[in-house]
Amino acid sequence: MTMTDPVADLLTRVRNANRRHAKSVCMPASKLKVRIAQVLQEEGYIRSYRVEPKTPQSDLVLDLKYGPDGEFVIREIKRISKPGCRVYSSTKTLPRVLRGQGIYVLSTPKGVLSDRAARKENVGGEVLCQVY
Repeated sequence: MTMTDPVADLLTRVRNANRRHAKSVCMPASKLKVRIAQVLQEEGYIRSYRVEPKTPQSDLVLDLKYGPDGEFVIREIKRISKPGCRVYSSTKTLPRVLRGQGIYVLSTPKGVLSDRAARKENVGGEVLCQVY
């Protein structure tokens, strides 16, 4: 079976592991998924990530993060731009998630960035997902 939307697969795996209060989640790695993981770590939604080399494809392992009493750090994570309906936004038209409580992850000409970083760099792009 071929995967048509690897970003949706990443988000679904994170969502499912989060609901189970799993310590970590493993998935096939790609450059895009690693960049999304990097943005999630920079914004404080996951503890860490690592790429474990394997053949034929490396694995991406995300270490999930929870609050001191086990509360969810990632309350919701959902796909915005889908393969059948891409969503693009400039820095001026990009709305804030929960008045700045959450983030959008964008694929921009300067790489995969959070909405805050995209505003700072003044670049728009494809809105991959929303996290809060």
